[in-house]
Amino acid sequence: MTYKEALEYLYSRLPMYQREGKSAYKKDLTNTLALLEMLGNPHLKLKTVHIAGTNGKGTCAHGIAAILQVAGYKTGLYTSPHLKHFSERIKVDGREIPEASVAAFTERMVPAVEQIQPSFFELTVAMAFYHFSQAQVDIAVIETGLGGRLDSTNVISPEVSLITNIGFDHMDLLGDTLEKIAFEKAGIIKNEVPVVIGLYQKETYPVFVAKAKKCNAELILGREGRLEKDEEDVFVPYHKSLNRNAIFTVAKVLQRQGWALDDQDIVQGFSEMEKISRLKGRFQFLDYNPTIIADVSHNVDGLKVLFNQISTLLSQNGDGGRLLLIFGTVKDKDLSPILALIPERAICYWTQSKIPRALPAAELQLLAKNQMLHGEVFENVNDAIESARQEAQIDDIVLVTGSTFVVAEIADL
Repeated sequence: MTYKEALEYLYSRLPMYQREGKSAYKKDLTNTLALLEMLGNPHLKLKTVHIAGTNGKGTCAHGIAAILQVAGYKTGLYTSPHLKHFSERIKVDGREIPEASVAAFTERMVPAVEQIQPSFFELTVAMAFYHFSQAQVDIAVIETGLGGRLDSTNVISPEVSLITNIGFDHMDLLGDTLEKIAFEKAGIIKNEVPVVIGLYQKETYPVFVAKAKKCNAELILGREGRLEKDEEDVFVPYHKSLNRNAIFTVAKVLQRQGWALDDQDIVQGFSEMEKISRLKGRFQFLDYNPTIIADVSHNVDGLKVLFNQISTLLSQNGDGGRLLLIFGTVKDKDLSPILALIPERAICYWTQSKIPRALPAAELQLLAKNQMLHGEVFENVNDAIESARQEAQIDDIVLVTGSTFVVAEIADL
């Protein structure tokens, strides 16, 4: 089986949430445990850090992995979804899993797939744990997919767990209140394993306290940390500034446990995470003349912060700067509160990705008109970028956001 054949098998044979939505989500760990049993339970041989939350999981995962790499540890990193290539999901020291390894694993697991009928995510999690075990990593940083309690990654007993924050996303699967969503995320809290809570929220904190008490797990709030003395004068993108405390606190917990991390490792890993662990799609500058930024924010909490930072950047450019917004999303979202966040003066370019879950750009245009937002339709994000590039002036910002899958289709990301 070649790499191409393996991907065709994975995408065509296995139900994938990112493409199909709710029907592909498996609400128990049975399949994952069965797959891992066939592989000799590689997850039981790994030291891990486990991360859940509504926003910030990917940034925290890459930041913690980068810190561990700088400190000299052979570090695995599992995140999802990928942007450009499947292999982005599974990395060791920033290097993506080799195509030959994906092909060999997939071919080996075909009989198991026919027997167990796992989802795409379940098999991918098994692939990650197997690859990390084979690579003999010192530690692996593992990001949950959806929720936590019933997420396929929730078969590990980590060194430390992290819950970044709780917001309204995937409510059809996780619950319609912050407390219900927090209960699902709190499922990653394990017996006598410290858990860091990245953000205090009055609605959700009691849920975490109760679960930590039940598990006799130390609960630690992300505390203030500073990058450097003159940080006030340094531009720190929102995804890093919001998650800095959580990342630093997890690093300090690992330090306390005996992992050889010094403060210089922590600062360097945090500041250089994009280069070290290959983080993409988070406030990523694609060009500077005009300024073009891509960001995978896709829910109310994430987009609210994103638009605030864009507003700050525009104010630094002077009164004449405009936002040229290239926006696409998926069908299974309540768009009213999301569209309400878009600045009234934004020049909008409605677009869509090529996945089945994508909301057609023409439908998005109609929904946006109800919010008094107007713009042209582009069925391809790159066409929208080119049009915005021609329109943009020197003080303007072109922003591509609304969906991971729209950002993923940007050429040369």
